[in-house]
Amino acid sequence: MSDSMEEFEHRLRVLLPETYQVFDAAVQPRSMGSAGLRYGPDGKVEWDKMWATFCHLAMAGGPPHRGKLLEPFRGSNLTPEQQTSMLAASAEIGRGIGLVTRLCAEPASRAGWLRLYCTSAAMAGWVARAIVMENVTAVVQGLSVFLPTGPHFRVEKEIKNVITSVAKTCHYWQDHMTEAQHAQVAELLAAMDRQMPLLQPGLDVTPISESTRRRIEDEIAQETSFEVVDRYEDWVGLDCGSVAAAIWLMRALAVCNCSARREETILFAPLNAQQDSDGTRVVAALTEATRMARSFGVLQALEVRA
Repeated sequence: MSDSMEEFEHRLRVLLPETYQVFDAAVQPRSMGSAGLRYGPDGKVEWDKMWATFCHLAMAGGPPHRGKLLEPFRGSNLTPEQQTSMLAASAEIGRGIGLVTRLCAEPASRAGWLRLYCTSAAMAGWVARAIVMENVTAVVQGLSVFLPTGPHFRVEKEIKNVITSVAKTCHYWQDHMTEAQHAQVAELLAAMDRQMPLLQPGLDVTPISESTRRRIEDEIAQETSFEVVDRYEDWVGLDCGSVAAAIWLMRALAVCNCSARREETILFAPLNAQQDSDGTRVVAALTEATRMARSFGVLQALEVRA
């Protein structure tokens, strides 16, 4: 990544919908409130009639759809009742996504995951990054985005969360970004992936050893000077001290080609044993993001503003 603020801002402009080229400074991380479920005469949720508009993208500094991360079901040896429940949840998520986006989503070969088929690799890469920032797990592979499902998913909670996050991000991709910008996104993501593939959550969690995790956390704390927060098996968190700092650093991680999200003031980056067994990449990404923030004077400015 270049040391220049211009390069950082260029990458961010490419990733953000054109709406935020003008209104970015006015975006606030406050939710509009949750849309209520609407049911049709057949008793099914009318997912395509629920939203007239959406909250600002978390990628743009808006509120993430969920306060805590929604993860896939990762258990084994499901009972027949659990299998039935997960199939029903997956079918409803797929139906809802189809209604609001006209895209296909179906159960993946791995239990606990749905496979969303996008129209291009650029769309899949952008949507996956944006969904993660909404605090819903998403993993991109080619033209597919893998989304969470589970036997415990409820229509009014987890099922709605997945459908809403996909509807919201696809809305911004399809309706707020031009074909020219789609081409720019494709070029940028491809260039970043050539330098280093996207560091993202894994489809299968292979826990990093406790000693390795502690070493990674110690290195991150030393390099960034932020307090490390340990909440998730496959994510490492930093307490950034303010929502504004967490948002800025989350977007800095995105332009360093690392999936990122936040919960209030806590910034999270993925721990992926398959991609980054010794944590070199996640340490480097968080170090680079905080280095940019300090060299650009961002953190100092945010402290003064607060």
